[in-house]
Amino acid sequence: MSIRPWRDIARRPSRQIMVGNVPVGGDAPVTVQTMTNTLTADAKATIDQIRRCEEAGADIIRVSCPDEESTGALRQIVRAANVPIVADIHFHYKRALEAADAGAACLRINPGNIGSEQRVAEVVRAAKANGCAIRIGVNAGSLEKDLLEKYGEPCPEALVESALDHIRLLEDQDFREYKVAVKASDVFLAVAAYQQLAETVDCPLHLGITEAGGFVGGTVKSAIGIGSLLWFGIGDTIRVSLSAEPEEEVRVGFEILKSLGIRNRGVRVVSCPSCARQGFDVIRTVEKLEERLAHIRTPMSLSVLGCVVNGPGEARETDIGITGGGNGKHMVYLSGVTDHHVEDAAMVDHIVKLVEAKAVEIEAAKAGLEAAE
Repeated sequence: MSIRPWRDIARRPSRQIMVGNVPVGGDAPVTVQTMTNTLTADAKATIDQIRRCEEAGADIIRVSCPDEESTGALRQIVRAANVPIVADIHFHYKRALEAADAGAACLRINPGNIGSEQRVAEVVRAAKANGCAIRIGVNAGSLEKDLLEKYGEPCPEALVESALDHIRLLEDQDFREYKVAVKASDVFLAVAAYQQLAETVDCPLHLGITEAGGFVGGTVKSAIGIGSLLWFGIGDTIRVSLSAEPEEEVRVGFEILKSLGIRNRGVRVVSCPSCARQGFDVIRTVEKLEERLAHIRTPMSLSVLGCVVNGPGEARETDIGITGGGNGKHMVYLSGVTDHHVEDAAMVDHIVKLVEAKAVEIEAAKAGLEAAE
């Protein structure tokens, strides 16, 4: 029993697959994915965007392969990437064969959409020969006509039935290196479908609220939907779908995981919304700090509170804290203990230096523990 049982999440047991060198499912960390929005045929632009996503922390990156030019560029893209690349395939089974041969770590397909069983068998053979996983991607916006006729509209039962039909096609070919998504833009529909599917299958589940919207609206919908499922213990890999740059999807994904204590990366900022009591401009200070500390990957916490009402209490729970005071002098806390004051003009630079130094200290201690084992 945890000392804080209200924070415990009982993760759904699932079998583990490998996407390139990244384990998905089982006891592996929940991974964060995104998707490029460049023309895949433009290898340089795609690689540049992949690099930005890698720097943001992406574990797996998907690229769309709608034509031969795209799969033709894929080999160069895969070689340049530092994370596994998933090839997004729709309808054209030959693109899947080409992507597998080009080194894709995973093929995102709907087996039922790429033609006959013979074609599915060809894709599976290519996946097996090249060590590819497969992601079955069911989407409420592209459900099969027979299921729409059967159920009248996209519903959880229709999404799950579609997923099970696709799974059967792979299982019939003795292929089990797959993960499944049942996405919808409706949060209620997506969550209900994932809950039903989680009770039915043992494969890893890829979470997402599809076509979630712009940065703010899409972030909120994704946090509610993906966050609810993760809180239930459902989900092995996530993709936040935003009408925003893909590196922003990665950052939001990590923030969702961090808020649930599932996975930590970088600085977790605790800050107040500010009010007339604030001793400094909290909003602008947090904006500057988040920008200046984006390069920190070491998990740690920073509290930025404008006054002494909640400031000392929050600072006790974070690695570094600052609380607004009078006359432009503010209290700095280290490991929850009051340590020294800093003045307005030097505050942001000072906090950045403290965080960077703390990150070095944490990494050194971690390295020491690993060396002692």
